[in-house]
Amino acid sequence: MLDDAKVRGALMVRDASVEFAGLKALDGVSLRLEPGEILGLIGPNGSGKTTTINAITGQVPLAGGTVRIGERIISGLSPRKIALLGVARSFQIVRLFNNMTTLENVETAALARGDSRRIARAKAEALLHDFSLERHRDDLCGTLSYGDKRRVEIARALAAEPSFLFLDEPAAGMNVAETDALLDILRALPAERGLGLLIIDHDMSLIMRLCDRLQVLSSGRTIAEGSADEVRTNRDVIEAYLGSGADD
Repeated sequence: MLDDAKVRGALMVRDASVEFAGLKALDGVSLRLEPGEILGLIGPNGSGKTTTINAITGQVPLAGGTVRIGERIISGLSPRKIALLGVARSFQIVRLFNNMTTLENVETAALARGDSRRIARAKAEALLHDFSLERHRDDLCGTLSYGDKRRVEIARALAAEPSFLFLDEPAAGMNVAETDALLDILRALPAERGLGLLIIDHDMSLIMRLCDRLQVLSSGRTIAEGSADEVRTNRDVIEAYLGSGADD
């Protein structure tokens, strides 16, 4: 992907709706993500968090509403085209090439954006260092621990040099020490790489420490937005999510 293929500006979702078999999974959701910002998207299972990411990245079609970056409407484009415009993501279930090495997995994203093999290799090596994965450089990804696989997936997404990065439960399967190390890496990404970061996670300690703003979904609708303190004390959020223990 060439840098001039990217679209500049904020990512904006306006009144997005998604339907499955006539049922609304998203019902008029709007959000805005600025470059350099970390936005946390939280809520109970089935609230529409992953569907929101799927809609933005073209994995599922919109039944209504629009997604744009700056003045460019990206809704309706293919997932590949949206990725080439600067949007990268990870998945709830890790999707790596298990029969390829850790280095090769990260290299693939750089090669897909149009980097030469030399540049892709150098970029992958640097990312493995950043994510403390050098010792697994030549290991097949299928042999890695779940936490290591998570880090490889994030490193691979960054190899595409996105303007916006969406992470779906990146701390899943990690212990406290691994989560804290990941927190330090993620906190630095927006400033270091100039990207907007949207993160979904049920680890409220991670979310509350990491995010500049939070947006809370319930039953496919936004029920609250604001700072961590504002959301933590919101009665609707406590009733719909935090009061239940947020353990689903």
